[in-house]
Amino acid sequence: MKKIILFTGGGSGGHVLPALTIIGELKKQPDVEIRYVGSKQGIEKELAEAQGLIYYGISTGKLRRYFSWENFKDIFRVVKGLFDACALIARTKKEGEVLVFSTGGFVSVPVAIAGRLLGVKVFIHEQTARAGLANRICGFFAHKVFISFEESAQYFCKKKTECSGYPLRRDCFDKNVKPLWIKGKNILETDRPVLFITGGGNGSFLLNALVKKHLAELSARFRIIHQVGKNYLPEFSPLQNDQYYAFDFVRDGMIDVLKRADLVISRAGAGTVSELLAIGRPSIFIPLPHAQKNEQYYNALEAKNKIGSLILEESELKKVNFVETLDKFLKTRASQPSKAIPNGLDFILKKIDLEFLNYGA
Repeated sequence: MKKIILFTGGGSGGHVLPALTIIGELKKQPDVEIRYVGSKQGIEKELAEAQGLIYYGISTGKLRRYFSWENFKDIFRVVKGLFDACALIARTKKEGEVLVFSTGGFVSVPVAIAGRLLGVKVFIHEQTARAGLANRICGFFAHKVFISFEESAQYFCKKKTECSGYPLRRDCFDKNVKPLWIKGKNILETDRPVLFITGGGNGSFLLNALVKKHLAELSARFRIIHQVGKNYLPEFSPLQNDQYYAFDFVRDGMIDVLKRADLVISRAGAGTVSELLAIGRPSIFIPLPHAQKNEQYYNALEAKNKIGSLILEESELKKVNFVETLDKFLKTRASQPSKAIPNGLDFILKKIDLEFLNYGA
């Protein structure tokens, strides 16, 4: 019988990228068909279709914890999304055996509920140390819950929750650093320390403003690679020189930049934190304070406790000399190799194999 895995998750790259990492490995398996379910216009649509996946867009709404008139509209969108998901899964079941795999975001909620109602297996993965509302809801309907950090076990039923770790790309564990070519020049090859700054896929106004304010001082010390976000690139492109390179998004070369960097300054999304835990590079995290349940702070705390990362909260930035803080941190914090951090990718693939594909049975 044909095996079909319906991945779902979206709203941000942080929910989609771990799914794509798992999908990349599953594509190597024989007789497995991978499809993606997301919102009609979300970032997940662009990323999934770029991987050549069959994509289904469904209606979705946001679940807010505060009063908003949009909540009333979104009730209908969520209900419609549930009907969309039920119809989709019912059709898919006629083709073969189905597994729903969710990586979070509000679009995943109707898909996970529909999967359970229609009698298919539902697995979910929670990336952050503080579980998001969408995955907490999905957790009630899931047969298996995988978590990246032990911290988030408190949000799910213990009997079906396992700490898998975060599904990391395999090149995180490869010590080789591939070049990053810009106009015929490998910008990772330099006698200066390399500073990588990123506010995530969409960029960060705060981090970008910090770089702009201190660009002259930083350029005198470092070779700077700055992921600014698509909307900020027109502002930062004119500032580029031999020591400063601005990107909207570092795609295939991201892991190589992280491995080469002498210092990484970043927000504290679960993916970036997990990659730096594996790679072990010196890192300073400035968590997004308005993230759900202050999840980015607790993600960063994992890195502080395990590899000695520094956490700078936004409220502290006005009280410290930013460049002096970087210099002091670099003098006291040497690069630390990963302490055999497990790759959640292998754990999750094994569970899918044993409990759905049955190749290892």
